Amino acid sequence: MGAGTDKKGQTNSISSDIEHFSGEQSTPIRQDPVIRKLLNKLPDDLADSYSERQLQGLRVALGDRTWGKHFIDYRGTFAITFVRWRFYYVFLLGKNRRAYTRREKHASLLMFMGLIIMFLIISLSLGLLSLYILKSALGIDLMEESSLGLWDWFKGVWS
Repeated sequence: MGAGTDKKGQTNSISSDIEHFSGEQSTPIRQDPVIRKLLNKLPDDLADSYSERQLQGLRVALGDRTWGKHFIDYRGTFAITFVRWRFYYVFLLGKNRRAYTRREKHASLLMFMGLIIMFLIISLSLGLLSLYILKSALGIDLMEESSLGLWDWFKGVWS
């Protein structure tokens, strides 16, 4: 257990959470979307064997976790021929509704700044390349007897 908690205290806390949850629950527990999805995945005889109190305990344990609220939710498994293990993959895409920690905010800011800098570098490089090719196409020679050879390559590709 954690520091300062014991099994008895943890059980009392869960029991009070179940009582609180059942007191504020206006619809039957079996109609709760999370519980309904859980029960639909079980065989009928097993799903019917849960009492209302057990289902309320499961609902409290699962918390506010909701499944299938992603714009893209693609999951699957695969096996490699000579490997005993099976592997799974999950691709989720959707709006992030979590609150960021300070570390995640810092990492997110660094990633955003990195993307902005990369975009600027790529845009500047493509812009300068375009200007150089345009200068060469117009026959403007800024430095005598020097060339990067890009115009000759560009003419060779497009001819």
